[in-house]
Amino acid sequence: MKLIRTGAEWNPLWLNHLQKKQQIGLVPTMGALHDGHLDLVIKSKATADLTVVSIFVNPTQFNNPEDFAKYPITLEADLQKLADERVDYVFLPSVETMYPAPTRLRFDFGDLERKLEGKFRPGHFNGVGVVVSKLFHLIRPQVAFFGQKDLQQVGIIKRLVNDLSFELKLEIVPTRREPDGLAMSSRNMRLSPIERKKAILLFTSLEKAKTELFAGKNWLEIQTQIKADFGNEPFANLEYFELVNPETFESYSQFDRYQKSFICVASYIGDTRLIDN
Repeated sequence: MKLIRTGAEWNPLWLNHLQKKQQIGLVPTMGALHDGHLDLVIKSKATADLTVVSIFVNPTQFNNPEDFAKYPITLEADLQKLADERVDYVFLPSVETMYPAPTRLRFDFGDLERKLEGKFRPGHFNGVGVVVSKLFHLIRPQVAFFGQKDLQQVGIIKRLVNDLSFELKLEIVPTRREPDGLAMSSRNMRLSPIERKKAILLFTSLEKAKTELFAGKNWLEIQTQIKADFGNEPFANLEYFELVNPETFESYSQFDRYQKSFICVASYIGDTRLIDN
């Protein structure tokens, strides 16, 4: 496993692999790796000839400076996990490498970025769009891997790839869960033991809503009950619980079992914000 820190280091390596007609897979991460990240790595290794994992905590996608400051950094453990998976390259750029000057360019993803995550995290998706574009330009992969847990981010990146004609394929990997159902997330590291127990509310609420929808119950009634469930939990502070179109993220007021839909949830547990779908 080789560590690279700049585009200049990567360029001759990339050219060598290009000449050999080897396909490059990219797994973009912010570190604090868990088994969900490793699922992306495993998928990349099964799909591409070479796998590059980037680790970069991107400051421009944090609308809350405190959230950025508290983001867990576990680089030594991350590198060991990636070495164990026999990753080919790890890209470890500095902030100065990724942002040699302040980025003046701004992305506007239209209505897609003004709902759900975009509404509660203004500027977040602009930061995602900028950093993912930079990674695509620097690494030049033929395929990139993202997790379904960040569902709206996946929608943003699909639009980015289509609108800017990036010549790569996106692979979306299912969410990895803990044995009790909690979606794996680097942010879970910030939960206290009691908060970790309470965090299961996100998953159980999704499961409850899904079951009741298929049993024929009205969506708005379900939504009202779920909001009450969160309201009765002092550790939780619900931001949204919505039934949405997975392409436009338009919220539905009623459920159609023949129409593709996702239920998306975001809630603070203590002072840690978690999402699931």
